[in-house]
Amino acid sequence: MYSTLEKFIKSKTDIDDQSLHKIYLCFSLVQTKRKQILVNYDQICHHYYFINKGCVRLYTTSKDGLESSRYFAFKGNFVTALPSFIDQKPAEEYLQTIEKSELLCISRIDFYKLVNEIPQFAKLYTEILELGFIVAQKRIYGFQGFDALDKVKWVIKYQPQLLLRISNKMMASYLGISPSTLSRIKSKL
Repeated sequence: MYSTLEKFIKSKTDIDDQSLHKIYLCFSLVQTKRKQILVNYDQICHHYYFINKGCVRLYTTSKDGLESSRYFAFKGNFVTALPSFIDQKPAEEYLQTIEKSELLCISRIDFYKLVNEIPQFAKLYTEILELGFIVAQKRIYGFQGFDALDKVKWVIKYQPQLLLRISNKMMASYLGISPSTLSRIKSKL
């Protein structure tokens, strides 16, 4: 159950077995269904998730009910509704599995306890934040001034797993284009 998490932590830090065991004790296994909501728009986020298997997305909806996907996380990554997790205010976004998933869940209290008690876990948290910031910035700057074709090419270059694992509807919402436009572009590539 913890092998993927262990590989992730050991690849990022030099951690002893005792500290690793302390980390494991704070996580619990969560089996989810496809399209299961982990955090609702108006909920406060109290958990961080590590993905053992599956995929999770963050998205918002417009007043018209249109979804806008903001972020996708796959096996071997951490994910949460971070602003809500940090400031303990309503999420203003949804956290949802998009396929049947196996997640390791840690409460906010235990998460920050580990950050304060285990230096390697604090380092790991910093790396997670930095990576998330870099991905978000690349997407923002990469998409500025791009037409639909350029956006798809950008995803192929920087996030190719998205086109393989994500539905056209979700992918189009991430790119800010229509599903039919995405289908046309994909057929030409």
